[in-house]
Amino acid sequence: MRLYLLALNPTDAVSEGFLPAAARLGLDVTVLTDQPAAHRRAHPEIEVLECDVRDFRAVISRVSAHHRPDAVFTNSDHLQTQAALAAAYFGLPGKDWRATLRCKDKAEMRRRLAAACVDTVWSAELTVPVAPGDAPYPCVLKPREGVASEDVLLIEGPEELVTHAKEILERRPGTVLVVEEYLPGDLFTLETLGDGHVRHVLGGFRTELSPPPYFVEERLTFAPAHPAPVLAQVLEQLDTLGVGFGACHTEFVVHEGRARIIEVNYRAIGDQCDLLLARLLEIPLFADILRTHLGEPLPADLGARRDGAARLEYPCADRAGTLVDAPSATELALGGVHLTYRPLRAVGERHELYRTNRDYLGVLRATGTDQPAVDRAVAGFLAGLRWEIQP
Repeated sequence: MRLYLLALNPTDAVSEGFLPAAARLGLDVTVLTDQPAAHRRAHPEIEVLECDVRDFRAVISRVSAHHRPDAVFTNSDHLQTQAALAAAYFGLPGKDWRATLRCKDKAEMRRRLAAACVDTVWSAELTVPVAPGDAPYPCVLKPREGVASEDVLLIEGPEELVTHAKEILERRPGTVLVVEEYLPGDLFTLETLGDGHVRHVLGGFRTELSPPPYFVEERLTFAPAHPAPVLAQVLEQLDTLGVGFGACHTEFVVHEGRARIIEVNYRAIGDQCDLLLARLLEIPLFADILRTHLGEPLPADLGARRDGAARLEYPCADRAGTLVDAPSATELALGGVHLTYRPLRAVGERHELYRTNRDYLGVLRATGTDQPAVDRAVAGFLAGLRWEIQP
């Protein structure tokens, strides 16, 4: 059976999750990408074909001229609609392209939820740097189809809104921005996996962010279950968007018992949280996701372990410059806690300060069965690490 995997740049999810899972399933994999050299370096054993993967017509043409597909899949935020349209063209299982578009387009997501009377958030789209007269403050400015907190800012007033919008639009011509009311509350995620009929809730995370005006995710703590009323509210909003097939990562806030979606990433959670989740739950998460795209139904019970505790930490650069000293990759067990540290920036690399997850220097994944023990192990391990950045 042949799996076509659409990708932009190589990612940990693909390299350490989906490609090994595909091999275990006995699949022949063809990677379609607009960055073939990077994927051939990362995966010399995998067939890689160059393709304008942002254009669904190019994807369909490339697949049609190659081998017959059994599945078309992507874990990229940017390529979900293209993969969904290609899968539909070939009559294969996949996500509804309308749902992928609603999730990717943050303005359309707000309109859909409001039209269904599920949740109404004040929002407006900007193509020029102006401040809408009825904008509430504080508000949030972000790209309509952005990811990873890139150019996401908390705005306190109209002059600040115009200034930041102008800077982003000049730097990213053609970008459409969304300005929307700020939603207060504690930030959580919900991780789900469905086959279009059965939907499993895998748990979620409580997310801690950098100080405003930025929204960089610095720490995630596993939340095995959300309160039933909160879960029901989030699932109702996902149903309204048409989400129910494959993996989905949803970010939402809870304020005074009310759950409101911030954004929906219709793919598996990233930044190595997916790798941690598979280990924590002790399920073949990546293989299960691929099976749904092969048309296999999910079991009524995934057999996930439910006594786990976990935490992820993302040490971040606090300045621009060259990384001259940093810890290497490490894996160890401390008092019943399994720790995995992976560097995300190589010594010798120079970077600006981005105020996004591109500032991550590394990621520490910790799993166990007792949250206080996990937290102590993480704190102790990080205390012994050192990163040095020179101008």
